Amino acid sequence: MNLVLTPEYSHYKDEIIRIINNFHSEGTLIGPGSRNIVKSFTLNGKKFNFKSFKQHNFINRHVYKYYRKSKARRSFEYANMLIDKNFHTPQPIAYVEFHDWLGLTNSYYISEQLENIHTLEHVFYSDRPFEDLNEIIKSYTQLIYQLHEEGIEFIDNSPGNFLLEKINDVSRFFMVDLNRMNFHDEFELPKRIKNFSRITNDPKILQLISSEYSLLSGISSDYFLKQIVKAANKLRTKRRIKKVLKFYKYIFKLRPTPKDMIIFSIISFLDFDFDFLLSAQLF
Repeated sequence: MNLVLTPEYSHYKDEIIRIINNFHSEGTLIGPGSRNIVKSFTLNGKKFNFKSFKQHNFINRHVYKYYRKSKARRSFEYANMLIDKNFHTPQPIAYVEFHDWLGLTNSYYISEQLENIHTLEHVFYSDRPFEDLNEIIKSYTQLIYQLHEEGIEFIDNSPGNFLLEKINDVSRFFMVDLNRMNFHDEFELPKRIKNFSRITNDPKILQLISSEYSLLSGISSDYFLKQIVKAANKLRTKRRIKKVLKFYKYIFKLRPTPKDMIIFSIISFLDFDFDFLLSAQLF
């Protein structure tokens, strides 16, 4: 086991180990838990989130031990990096990794739990529209622009990964699900636009994002909007294809023929972590 703690929380070491040993039988589940499992635990009156990442296939287990940092470690390190750059994310507490001879078996990221917050997804799609929705969208766009100016590409830039805290009518966003980021010396416009592809398909929200980002960057609002819509549509098509592949993967498992097995192997390979290959420039 590899356990790394933020120094000021080092006195929680024994409690963190105890919780991880009893993770599946204790705690309060947050969200569906269909892929990664997030639970909240209370320690000495403070609430913490423990995120258990989905176990990887045998290839990625080897990759995450010998060639690439685990998702838990990246979450911890990126959180500290964002805080150092004056961005907001729940206070990182620790990360934990378990390995065997083949590679990484599982990993956990522990962070502070925030109270009295909304996700940006709730803000966008609430039955009762927020009175200051336009200002919230502008604040979100300003945050992303600031990240881009720092050369930071928050890949999982989707509304569920932004927590909104409002103090005295001032909106402050906390970013979560941090394990996927790219860093650029020169963050070119096409990549900046593509970074918005996950945020929404709502044309009114995209119009507001485009207008605000164009004001900040000096780019044509109409051009920016067209490119964001194009990127969002391309991602939607990619997701549809992925759903079809997953369906056939399930069918092939039920009645595999030799031909099916070849196709199944190809589909399974699509689950490999290509982000690692691209970052390593292997092809």
